[in-house]
Amino acid sequence: MLSWYVKIIGSCWLAVGLIGAAHAAGSWSAQVQSVMVAMSDRDSRSQPVAPPSGVLSQAGVIDRIHWRLDAPPGSAINVWLCHPEQCVALSGMRGTVTQLAGRHANEPLHFRFSLRPGQRPVRVQGLQVIVNYQ
Repeated sequence: MLSWYVKIIGSCWLAVGLIGAAHAAGSWSAQVQSVMVAMSDRDSRSQPVAPPSGVLSQAGVIDRIHWRLDAPPGSAINVWLCHPEQCVALSGMRGTVTQLAGRHANEPLHFRFSLRPGQRPVRVQGLQVIVNYQ
C-alpha cells in the first residue's frame, strides 16, 4: 500500500514539474524593414529585431529561432543572424537556428548581409524571426 502511495505522489510531483516547465517556455516574433545590400567589402545590418516589451523576463534563454527573408531570385548574398554574443551563418530563405540556444532571449537580434564579389546591389525584404525560449 505504501509503495502505491509513493508512486501516486511521485507522479503528481512529476506532473507539477512538467506543467511548471511548460509555463516557463514561450515565444516572441518580430519583423523589421527591408535592407539594401550594396557592397561586398562592407556588411549591411538590419534594424534590431527585439522582443515586444514585457514579453519575457530577464531569465528567458533561447531554445531555437525560426527565421525567414526574401531576396530576389539568383541573388548571391551572405547572410548571418546575430545575437550580441554570436553570429550564425544562414543559408536559404528560411530555416531554424539552434546554435544560439542558451543565450539571453531578451537581447535584440539583427541580420547581417554582404554581397558576394561581382553581385549587383540587392534589396532583402520580409525579415522575420520567431524566437522560442525557456
